[in-house]
Amino acid sequence: MRKFAVSLLLAAPFFASAQAPQTVPVSVLQNAPKVDGDLGEWGAGGWIKVPVKPALERDERAKYGLEPAGDRNVTGNLTVEMKAGVAAGRLFVAVRYPDGAPDMIHKEWAWRGEKYQRETQHEDMFALRFHLAGDFDRSMLATRDYKVDVWLWSAARTNPAGIAEDMSHHVTTRMLESAAEYQLKDGPVVYIAKRRDDGSAPYEMLPRPKENKGERLPSFAAATASGSAADVAAKGVWKAGSWHLEFSRALSTGNADDVVLKAGDRVTGQIAVFNRGSAEHKSVSEPLVFDLSAVR
Repeated sequence: MRKFAVSLLLAAPFFASAQAPQTVPVSVLQNAPKVDGDLGEWGAGGWIKVPVKPALERDERAKYGLEPAGDRNVTGNLTVEMKAGVAAGRLFVAVRYPDGAPDMIHKEWAWRGEKYQRETQHEDMFALRFHLAGDFDRSMLATRDYKVDVWLWSAARTNPAGIAEDMSHHVTTRMLESAAEYQLKDGPVVYIAKRRDDGSAPYEMLPRPKENKGERLPSFAAATASGSAADVAAKGVWKAGSWHLEFSRALSTGNADDVVLKAGDRVTGQIAVFNRGSAEHKSVSEPLVFDLSAVR
């Protein structure tokens, strides 16, 4: 197990305010949209505006033992436009948000001196997070026990395959093997386990090359996704200064590691935007409620 001090940002709350959740209405769609990143089928009206802001503001970093100069969040404050609907037993989610340039390179191997070293550049990513089980809390440092279903789209690793990584996060104060540990000041240890759903991912990480085969080499290769890990279709297209993304998944997959989305339900969720960043270098929304009351 990996042990971290509370100073690391992943130990900070995923969301920091206590305002009432914003509602994302889920409509009944006449036709199932094609998950291709072309949002023309969604029409011009009815988009919900969801603000996101840095998970940790620069002036808050010192409280967690982080240097303000170490803030590499370039997403900042922006507005994500969203629409959601159901067709043919599937949930479809469309999002669009500004991003000055597409970042589609992720941690390449770079030849330095006499060996390859992994670069630190990150691809653009977008995440949807749904309450899965337990006593949900909007903080990843909650002294509760809960799980969330996470759909993570990435511009380099998953977009070519047309899916999002399907995974679960488990937050608890009970010891978990292979979980990150966060010692709260004057409090318990919080364990955060991140697990990909059963099956195969759409990519595989490549080991460090032993011989010089070029100045830069990819650190991952495409693979064939399968099983529950391949449940979520997702595709993004960058154009005219914005990412346009679409997600789709069956309302009920029959897999124990997936949230069940039922007609009439109100499901708690959240979103995060990563502009060539990861961990604390992301911007996040306040909690959302996906309202399926119009679905019968």
